[in-house]
Amino acid sequence: MSATTDDLPLAAEFPAASRDDWRKLVDGVLKGAPFEKLVGKTYDGLRIEPIYQRARDAAVIPARAAGAPWQIMQRVDHPDAAAANAQALLDLENGATGLTLVFAGANGARGHGLPPTPEALAQVLDGIYPEAGIAVELEIGLQSRDMGRHVADLLAARNIRPADVQIRFGLDPIGGCAVRGGSPGPWASTATVFGEKIATLAKLGFRGPFAPADGRVIHDAGGSEALELGYLLAVGVAYLRALEAAGIALEDAQGMVYARLAADADQFLTMAKFRALRLLWARVEQSCGLAPKPLFIAADTAWRMLTQRDPDVNMLRTTVAVFSAGLGGANSINVLPHTLALGLPDAFARRVARNTQLVLLEESNLAKVSDPAAGSGGIETLTQQLCEAAWAEFQAIERAGGAFAALENNVIQPKVAAVRAAREANIARRKDVLTGASEFPNLHERVPTVLEAQPVVLPQAEASAVTFPPLAPIRLAAAFETLRDASDNALKTKGARPRVFLANLGTAADFTARATFAKSFFEAGGIEAIDGEGSTDPAALAAAFKTSGAALACLCSSDKVYAAHAAAAAQALHAAGAKHIYLAGRPGEMEAGLRAAGVGEFIAAGGDALATLRAAYAKMGAA
Repeated sequence: MSATTDDLPLAAEFPAASRDDWRKLVDGVLKGAPFEKLVGKTYDGLRIEPIYQRARDAAVIPARAAGAPWQIMQRVDHPDAAAANAQALLDLENGATGLTLVFAGANGARGHGLPPTPEALAQVLDGIYPEAGIAVELEIGLQSRDMGRHVADLLAARNIRPADVQIRFGLDPIGGCAVRGGSPGPWASTATVFGEKIATLAKLGFRGPFAPADGRVIHDAGGSEALELGYLLAVGVAYLRALEAAGIALEDAQGMVYARLAADADQFLTMAKFRALRLLWARVEQSCGLAPKPLFIAADTAWRMLTQRDPDVNMLRTTVAVFSAGLGGANSINVLPHTLALGLPDAFARRVARNTQLVLLEESNLAKVSDPAAGSGGIETLTQQLCEAAWAEFQAIERAGGAFAALENNVIQPKVAAVRAAREANIARRKDVLTGASEFPNLHERVPTVLEAQPVVLPQAEASAVTFPPLAPIRLAAAFETLRDASDNALKTKGARPRVFLANLGTAADFTARATFAKSFFEAGGIEAIDGEGSTDPAALAAAFKTSGAALACLCSSDKVYAAHAAAAAQALHAAGAKHIYLAGRPGEMEAGLRAAGVGEFIAAGGDALATLRAAYAKMGAA
């Protein structure tokens, strides 16, 4: 008989500890501060407690087959089909088990993509045998909407039976409309064409699935997890209705719809999101009178979390995302290469994307345990909270007439915009840290290599008969990167970056902490921080400022030293020509005196760094 963890005698000599015992210790540390200070909140307002008990009644959520690895998908998006084919063959030879063919104009193209032609399709799949068990997923756009028919024609020409291949066709008209902000026609006519296409492919013998309900639409635009899940459910239900209207039995339509979810660097929230989707979709199936079957979930590492600055950190972000999606039960994972925000990834970036999954599967054996989060108090609670919040969002969309009507009537977009604004505010204040971009910048970082390739020139798309506000994708670091770009431009055109002189007062013990903060603060905006050696002599500080070539100055030291020397130092820096003087820290009762001495601004944790940095450029007369 196997023992449970409660049977183990390792802690038998210690007294039992209860949550009340823990809470008494916590209250002692808080010293009167409210306990809520320790409770986190997601952008959906879901509570994240500091500690949880084990969920003893939790059950494993069915996902992949027991012990089965997820599909290792690799993007194929080079605009030259011959080059894309060479990349795809190399990927398959080195561990990828599937290919995501990304066509120009698709939601996930990110500025690149294959030509949307049957000739390009044939060329990119030359020497590749999908009948040998290679998974293929299509990411298509308005100009490549007939790619399913081209695939069928190509396989027929190669005498490959449709039933022998694993192809996900990527037919997602609602997702395309959501990102574009319009549709060629009303949903009724689009749904008819959508249903007919899938019915035709199914009659040819393709197994599908054919239509993704793509939550990335919401995630890319800055939305929350509950909004992403609620939208995904509504799109999935819209597709089931369209397939049923096309004469497809609901039991057959059930396997024709699949899901795409974004996986980001929030480990626990991502795991909970993937687990919640399975529970939510099972509830949809039950509501349709269907016996639940495990939903196929394709995961993409998140676009919005990628940075152009210090892009090597993106490797860490995508590793956490793969870990989370894999343990959350994803059936396939596609890693966005770490340099994708800079351009078309080269062979090294593609290799890292591929090997991220291989290492986690082959060396860490992540797929060997089914739903390892089952029973974890924190993740189980978060999963249930997400289910409740997402179901409420789904119901709101359904009350608005379904996914397309909710987009057309601008029901979804304001909710996404509100979350995006809250997210951007926290990034501006550096509460949500973007390592290498908003914190710990490196002005002298090496710029990685990307491939030079001309993007595909797409034919003019037909005008949208139905228009509404689009859900445009964003990257969270873009605002800080714009300032860094301005700094790079100044270096290129003027020979020097914008500079701020760190007027360090006193000894290293006095100023190091705040000087380090100030350096990170200003350099996140591309303003190079020139360190002073440390002095309390106003004349020495003024001379060092003039030598630095800086237009701005920032006082850095302890509160004690500020009280004794900051006013005189500010007066000397002002007389030496400083256009604006900052002080690192909160001034408290000293504020009036410091402002009178010439200090114009105080920088501290939680302040709007982005607004301060933009204003600094204006004070220096830079765009």
